[in-house]
Amino acid sequence: MTTMLCYGYDKYRARTGGRRVPEAVLHFMAAAGGTPGAFVGQLLFRHKTRDRQFRVVFFTIAAVQVVALLAYSRWRNG
Repeated sequence: MTTMLCYGYDKYRARTGGRRVPEAVLHFMAAAGGTPGAFVGQLLFRHKTRDRQFRVVFFTIAAVQVVALLAYSRWRNG
């Protein structure tokens, strides 16, 4: 939820010309577990959807998290 709200805030600041949320912060929040919120924020606010470099990093973070979850699940279930 926090990550999604940060995307909304950044979109608002982009439109009003204010100080933006750094991309590194948005990526950190996704990497820290906010990937679902980041994805919803991108769709809901139509934010960072055309920035190719940003999307590559975002989907790399998401892919690493999915692989880590699958590996952990496989390890736990033996």
